Amino acid sequence: MHTYIYMVRHGESPKTDGTESTRGLTEKGRLDARRVTELLREEGIGVFVSSPYARSVMTIQELADQAGKEIILYENLKERKFDAGEHRISDRELYPLLDRSFADPHYALPGGESNAACQKRAIGVLQEILEVYRGQKIAIGTHGAVMTLMMGHYDSRFGLEFLLQLSKPDVYRMQFDDQELIEVKRLWAESANV
Repeated sequence: MHTYIYMVRHGESPKTDGTESTRGLTEKGRLDARRVTELLREEGIGVFVSSPYARSVMTIQELADQAGKEIILYENLKERKFDAGEHRISDRELYPLLDRSFADPHYALPGGESNAACQKRAIGVLQEILEVYRGQKIAIGTHGAVMTLMMGHYDSRFGLEFLLQLSKPDVYRMQFDDQELIEVKRLWAESANV
């Protein structure tokens, strides 16, 4: 019995408005969220879960609404906490941190979280979802780093290079047989004509 996980990375978000948890979507992000809905409408997704962060919820909200479903929020799906602050760190600071974090999964800035710690909490949620919703289709509203770390748990090809090439939004379908990953397919690239 196969279970399908649709990893939906959030759409474009303003880099300076709000905190990490409250930043919403830009106008482009809102338009792309509609494209995500169009792309996944016919997939038969029946379960919707998300990071509690606004931008992730907003990216799958219309799709969940059209399916008549609530979005289940999991605190442990929130974005990796890169430092002690509540605001987004700059790209100038982020990219060297990502390089070091993928070279040493236990590295973290003071008050921040390591890749290993983030992966452990997120994988716990994914394994629970695979058990509870076995045989179903589940959309997960997520973030680039968390998505990469979850996917990388099952296949080492999903690492830093994968993270850096992701778009906002992006959509990957993962097919599982129980807890074993069988196949991964990118769907967002195919959505250009939606």
